[in-house]
Amino acid sequence: MQLRKRWKKKKGHRRLAALSRYNPVTMAGVPFRIRQFEKADFDTLWRIDQDCFDPQLAYSRPEMAFYIRRPASFTLVAEGDGGEDPGNGNPRAGIPILGFIVAETRRNTGHIITIDVVAEARRAGVGSALLRAAEDRLLRAGAVAIALETAVNNEAAIRFYKQKGYFVEKTVSSYYSNQIDALVMTKALVPRGRQNTQ
Repeated sequence: MQLRKRWKKKKGHRRLAALSRYNPVTMAGVPFRIRQFEKADFDTLWRIDQDCFDPQLAYSRPEMAFYIRRPASFTLVAEGDGGEDPGNGNPRAGIPILGFIVAETRRNTGHIITIDVVAEARRAGVGSALLRAAEDRLLRAGAVAIALETAVNNEAAIRFYKQKGYFVEKTVSSYYSNQIDALVMTKALVPRGRQNTQ
């Protein structure tokens, strides 16, 4: 059984605790869990992507399906913790999806394809937790660095990634819909226990 990790407060510090299925997290008062994508999530994730991005940047249904299904990709979903089962036979019905991340491994490099968080859950730690979970998984898969693209005019995303240790490597002209330039941002992946010693 593959172990996932969660953050737990102890004596004012965060520490990782192993958990077999879910990893409950509470940041900024928003309790949520990060779990593997399930096929039934697809329509919700696509709608979230449509809400998060300008039409020139948002994925079509076929594009989203393509990236989620790529052989070396994985998708993690942040869902609200504590939702109630409405009794319709679906144990997740009524539990809102707050965000998701799609990432992939390319030899020894990880790649973030997209990270989306619903407006109501932004600035509550959901995006940070999704990114951290993806980075950990990529590191376990052997990635030593990670890359992503973001639109040059997406100041909030650029600021977020810089806070997480990413730096701008280069600009790619007309990356999005042959109209909007993208920044390629990268970060070296270091095992969590060695981050403070280097």
